[in-house]
Amino acid sequence: MTDFLARHVVWLVPFAVIGLAAIVSAIITLFWGLQRAGRMALVARPAVGSEAFMLAVSGAVNAPLMRGGKARLLNNGVEIFPAILRALGEARHTINFMVYIWQAGRAADQVVQALAERARAGVQVRLLLDAFGAYGMPKEQIRELQDAGAVVEFFNPLVPGWLSSAHKRNHRRAIVVDGQVAFTGGAAIGDRWLGDAQDHEHWRDVMVQVTGCLATNLQSAFTQLWATATGEILVGDEFYPPAPVDGGHGEALSRHVNVISSPASQSHPLRTFFVISLACARESIYLANSYFAPEASTRRILAERAREGVDVRLLLPNKLTDAPMVRWAGQHYFAELLQAGVRIYEYQPTMMHAKMLVVDGVWSVLGSANMDVRSKELNQEAVIGVLDQGFGQQIRETFLEDLKDSREITLQAWSRRGWLARLNERFWVSFVQQF
Repeated sequence: MTDFLARHVVWLVPFAVIGLAAIVSAIITLFWGLQRAGRMALVARPAVGSEAFMLAVSGAVNAPLMRGGKARLLNNGVEIFPAILRALGEARHTINFMVYIWQAGRAADQVVQALAERARAGVQVRLLLDAFGAYGMPKEQIRELQDAGAVVEFFNPLVPGWLSSAHKRNHRRAIVVDGQVAFTGGAAIGDRWLGDAQDHEHWRDVMVQVTGCLATNLQSAFTQLWATATGEILVGDEFYPPAPVDGGHGEALSRHVNVISSPASQSHPLRTFFVISLACARESIYLANSYFAPEASTRRILAERAREGVDVRLLLPNKLTDAPMVRWAGQHYFAELLQAGVRIYEYQPTMMHAKMLVVDGVWSVLGSANMDVRSKELNQEAVIGVLDQGFGQQIRETFLEDLKDSREITLQAWSRRGWLARLNERFWVSFVQQF
């Protein structure tokens, strides 16, 4: 045996080298981005709320400026699920339902019942769920929906060639009824989103219910990926009503932009969108996000704004997060932000899953996107940016109310953390491209 190995080892070495090179190449491709601009900066910083700002946002992300529609902020499951179930029950023509996570439980049972009932009544019901995020959806619920006449499809399912794109997920939330009423935000289908964030098992989250042209925009977020997943292109008045209604409860909005992000290798519209939104702040930046591990440009702009006197506050999850690795990676950047004057808070009662931003009290951003590299460069996402003082005030008040249940992290206290915590942060930040 020894003689055999000695004679053939010269042939084994090249294959071993090739195998090792293939593994290293795969890791680099998956975990380290290529051809990313190292520094993003604006050539001018128009004031948030100005015409120049709105044109800058619209032009940079290739999204039209819209007027009209209404928006209603929904806090926690006690407001989110009744509103969604009510809208589903009132559907007359179409329901397009897209979320990232679907988990078995009471919430899923309620939604399946509502969807199946409408499908049996002749409403066209379509569900597009992410194959990874909705892996926990019971087969019995799929069959129940299909037997009722609904169509259930999965984004990026396990098929030949799947591995090369396995890390690219559909993280969008777009629940659209008759092309007239729609929902987006951080919540999905699972019992963790029920209740009123009253304990560790019930999360803190927000959604926004929109009507009018905002609902039409979210319909586009659904139909785009539905065509990709199924080949079926949704057209007609039942999806895009000629004159979508602005009725219902909510704040009547002035101007807004809808950003549908399908990142290509060199195109990251959400990254540009957030850079413009933050860099143009004059007075305040209030950002709540469940997964905070931002790229260098975002960190630099947050620090710059704070040093120039802008009131910059971040509201993040504490140890109750469901993704501790992302939290540890994000904490690697706390020192540089705190030193610049950024104020950082951690929400205490339960997992904080909200994704909302309000700049200068008038520019509000809500949707599915996290403040991490994955959302901006890998995931399918959808967010809305709203320029409206009344709606902005709602977001601002909601943010400040959440701060009452949060603990502020000071630079002095953060500097005293142990070496093991620092080592942990440094390790996990190495994988930030996948967070």
